[in-house]
Amino acid sequence: MLVGEERNKVDQIWDTFWTGGLTNPLLVIEQFTYLLFIKQLDDIETENEANAALLGFENEEKIFGPNQQNYRWSKFKNLAPAVQFQLMQEEIFPFIKTLHPDDDASYTRFMKDATFQISAPDKLAKIIEGIDKLDLTERDSKGDLYEYMLSKLASSKINGQFRTPRHIIKMMVEMAAPQPSDIIVDPAMGTAGFLVAAEEFVRENHGDMLLDDEQAQHFNSAMFHGFDTDPTMLRIGTMNMMLHGVENPGIDYKDSLSKNNSDKELYTLCLANPPFKGSLDSETVEESLLRVTKTKKTELLFLALFLRILKLGGRAAVIVPDGVLFGSSKAHQALRKEIVDNNKLTAVISMPSGVFKPYAGVSTAILFFTKTNAGGTDKVWFYDMQADGYSLDDKRQEIEDNDIPDIIARFKNLEKEEGRKRTEQSFFVPVEEIRQNGYDLSINKYKEIEYVPVEYPSSQELITKLDELELEYVDSMEKLRSLCYYQEGNDE
Repeated sequence: MLVGEERNKVDQIWDTFWTGGLTNPLLVIEQFTYLLFIKQLDDIETENEANAALLGFENEEKIFGPNQQNYRWSKFKNLAPAVQFQLMQEEIFPFIKTLHPDDDASYTRFMKDATFQISAPDKLAKIIEGIDKLDLTERDSKGDLYEYMLSKLASSKINGQFRTPRHIIKMMVEMAAPQPSDIIVDPAMGTAGFLVAAEEFVRENHGDMLLDDEQAQHFNSAMFHGFDTDPTMLRIGTMNMMLHGVENPGIDYKDSLSKNNSDKELYTLCLANPPFKGSLDSETVEESLLRVTKTKKTELLFLALFLRILKLGGRAAVIVPDGVLFGSSKAHQALRKEIVDNNKLTAVISMPSGVFKPYAGVSTAILFFTKTNAGGTDKVWFYDMQADGYSLDDKRQEIEDNDIPDIIARFKNLEKEEGRKRTEQSFFVPVEEIRQNGYDLSINKYKEIEYVPVEYPSSQELITKLDELELEYVDSMEKLRSLCYYQEGNDE
C-alpha cells in the first residue's frame, strides 16, 4: 500500500490537477497515467541502452528515434514550462497516441480518442516535477499508486471502479498457475490488474516460451484478453499491458453481459472480480445466460458468462460477494447447482469483509472451478481466511498476520488436506452434503466451532473472596482515618 511520504507526494500532485480545473477523479487518473506512461517509456529505453552497452551490441528496440530524443522524460522535464507545455501538446502527446505500429491494435484504437487536458504550462511543470520525485523503482510501486488513486473514486462517491488489492490478485494467479498454452480473459478488466499479474507469472515461471517464435507470438497477441465499457479504463489497461511487454493484447470495448457479446468456449482461464450489486434489464442480457440463471443480478450473470466463454477443461478463479454462496432465490440455487453438478467446483476461499476497504466493506469469497459440462465435483475444499497481511479497516496498514502463504501452500497440496477437522481453518466437504444443504457454499454452514469449557469458582468460593475483600476494605479505611486524625492533631 502507498503510505507516508509517497502518499503525500501523490496528494500534492492531485491538488495541482484540482487547482488546474481537473476535478473529475477518473479524468485526473487518466491524465496522471499518460505522464507516468511517458516517464516509463524513457525508463525502458534507458534500461535497454544500458543492457546493449553492457553486452556490446546495438539497441535495436528503440522507442525514440534520433529526432525524438527531446521527447524523453529525462530531457523535457528540465525545459522551461512554456517550452515544455508546447512540446507536450504538439509533439509528445501525439507521439504516444501513435506509438503502436499496428493500426488495428487495441492500444492504437483506444488512444486515438485520447486528449491531453492539462491546460496551463505552470501546472504541467509542477505535475511533472511531482511525478519525477515519486519512487517508482519497485515493481509493485505503480500498482500501489493506482490503488491509492482509485481509492479517491470511492471517497468522491464515484461508483463502478475500484482496484482489486494486488496481493489478492497475485494469490489467485499463483493458485490458478497460468500455463504457456493458456488463453486468459478478464471480462470486467478495469485497469487490467489480473492480466498484468498473469503476464508476470508466465514470464517468471515460463520465460523460455518467449525464446520460441510461435510461443512468443501467442504471448504477445493471443494469450491475454480483457473487456470493459469504460474508455478510460481501456486506455489505462492497454498502456499497462504495453509497459509490461505485451505488444498486442486482445483488449476491447465490450459489454460482456449484453446480447452483443457472442463469445463462447474461447478461453482456457478466467480471472476476474466482476461488478457486485448491479442489476440489469433482462431484455439486454444475452439469452444463454438467463437459461442458466434467470436473474437481473450481475454477480450471478457473470458466473454464467464464465461458464459459457470457457473451453472444456477451462479454469476459473473469480471473486464473488458472499450472497452468491448462500442466497436462497431460485436463481442463486440454480447457478450453484450448475457449477457443482454440471462442472467441477474445487475450492471456496472465504475472505474477511475488510479486504476491499476503503472501497467497500462487503464480505467476499473466491471460487475455483473447472468447466466440464459433465460434473466431477466429489468434494469441495473450504478455507476460512482471517487475515490477508493488512489491517481490516480503512487504513489497511501492513500487519504480521497473513493467511495467504498458507492458502497457496495448502491449495497446491490438496491431497494432504484429507482428514482435517472442521474446527480447523481448512477442510473438505463431500458434495452430497452440499447438495443436502441446498448447494449452500458458505463456510459457516460447515465449519464447526470448538467450545472450550470454562470452569468458574463455586458460589462458596466467590462469597469467601468477597468477605476477604470486604475485610481488606475495612482495614484500609481504618488506617486512612488514623492518618487523618494524626494530621489534624499536628495541625492544631
